[in-house]
Amino acid sequence: MLWTILYIPSVEVHAMNASETSTREPWNKGKLVGQKTPFRIKDIWAIRVRLQLAEKVRDLAIFELAIDSKLRACDLVALRVRDVTHGDHISSRATIMQKKTKRPVQFEITDQTHNALKTWILCAKLRNDDYLFPSRSSRKDHLSTRQYARIVKDSVTSIGLDPSAYGTHTLRRTKATLIYRRTKNLRAVQLLLGHTKLESTVRYLGIEVDDALEMAEQTEV
Repeated sequence: MLWTILYIPSVEVHAMNASETSTREPWNKGKLVGQKTPFRIKDIWAIRVRLQLAEKVRDLAIFELAIDSKLRACDLVALRVRDVTHGDHISSRATIMQKKTKRPVQFEITDQTHNALKTWILCAKLRNDDYLFPSRSSRKDHLSTRQYARIVKDSVTSIGLDPSAYGTHTLRRTKATLIYRRTKNLRAVQLLLGHTKLESTVRYLGIEVDDALEMAEQTEV
C-alpha cells in the first residue's frame, strides 16, 4: 500500500513535465539557422566605408583581417600581434594553428588589411606579445567571440542588411566563396579554409547545386 501511495505522485509529476515539454516552443522557431550568407563585393565596400567614416579603427582592422584570413571566430580573436607581424612590419602572409582541427592554415594579408592593422596596432600601442584584439575590460584577455559577433551585427545593420542572415561565419565564408566562384578550384578553397576533407568544403560552400544548374543551362543538346 505504501508503494502505491509513493508511485502515483511520481506518475503525476512525470505527466506534468511531459505536458510542459510538449507545449514548449522550439528554440529556433522564427529564426534563420544554418549557414550564414556571404557578403557581396558591394557589401564589403559599404561596411568598409562606414567604418572608415566612423573612425572605428579596431572594428575596421577586425573586419579586414576576418575577410582575408577566413578564420573561425575562436581563432581570429585569439591572434596575437606577433602572428601577423615580422619585426616592426606587417607580414604579407601568416600561418596559425587552428583550434578546432589542430592543423596549421595559411592566409594572405592584402594591402587593405595591412593598412588597417598597422593603424590599429599603432593607435592601441600594442606590443609583440599582446593580443591583436584585446578585451576592453582587460588587456590580458582577448576580445570574446560574443563581442566579435556584436561588432559584425553592428556593421551589418549599419548598411541596412538583415542581421539575422549574417554572422561571424559570413566573414569566414565570403572570400572563400568569391574565390570558388571565380576559379571553381575546390582544392584551393579547401586549403585556404583549413578543411581536412574536400567533402566538408563542398558542403560549406553550399553552391554545388547552383553550379550544376548553371552548367546544365549552358549545355545544348
